[in-house]
Amino acid sequence: MHADEVPVDEQLVRRLVRDQFPNWASLPVSLAATGTVNAMYRLGDSMVVRLPFVPDSTGIGFEAEWLPKIARELDVAIPSVLGIGEPTSAYPLPWLVLNWLEGDMVVPGELENADELAFDLAVFITDMRRLEPIGAPAGYRCGPLHPLDSEVRKCLSQVGDLVRVPELLLLWQRALDAPSWAGAPVWAHCDLLSGNVLTLEGRLSGILDFAAAGVGDPACDLMAGWSMLPAASREIFRELLGIDDHEWDRGRGWALSQAAIALPYYRNTFPAMAATSLHILGELGG
Repeated sequence: MHADEVPVDEQLVRRLVRDQFPNWASLPVSLAATGTVNAMYRLGDSMVVRLPFVPDSTGIGFEAEWLPKIARELDVAIPSVLGIGEPTSAYPLPWLVLNWLEGDMVVPGELENADELAFDLAVFITDMRRLEPIGAPAGYRCGPLHPLDSEVRKCLSQVGDLVRVPELLLLWQRALDAPSWAGAPVWAHCDLLSGNVLTLEGRLSGILDFAAAGVGDPACDLMAGWSMLPAASREIFRELLGIDDHEWDRGRGWALSQAAIALPYYRNTFPAMAATSLHILGELGG
């Protein structure tokens, strides 16, 4: 997917675990999932090894420090750090061993209990916003949208065969014109896409990947509405959170920018991410 990827495979994971966590060396290793910047290998039945394959990824250090603090304040399950791996000559980046969370990833358009998930997501976002912000870093998507303007427009121009670009540009301009966040900085997950949300029997059971989390304008978490929920449930989600028009416009802008930039980038390299992006842009009206 990326020109500067660090290669990872099962053999590497086995070697890293053997050398740094010998008590787990006998456990089986298998590929669990690949994201856009991390690979996850299941370790035994109850753990997962998380390895970034992009050299400038900073999420490992953040999660090692902040996941234990955040977990104490949330009702939903999030990963627990069981081990912090050190860089080696074979793998030059830090890595983590986390607990395995059971659940099914959300498949947009196939939800049987969308209203219930809307409620659960609203509760999670509310709980995130209540976390103590003092000392927390700025979130990856908690600032203004304007620095993304030229990139969003360029990327939309590359996918005109897939989406209705004029409609999306109108929504994008509306997001840019929305007044900026006037409240104090609050916590946001910053990457609430379907691949980071787990459910059991239709209810929210776990949230993954806090690498982008932090404080600022929390509107970016509203992207959950367009990435997972149908229109009627999205309105329930908004009402439960009490979101005004300006924050809703900014949240829609974050959903749009995330999907617009990802779609041409991953179109031919990561079909799952491209499909997620196309779904979001379709829900936005494009």
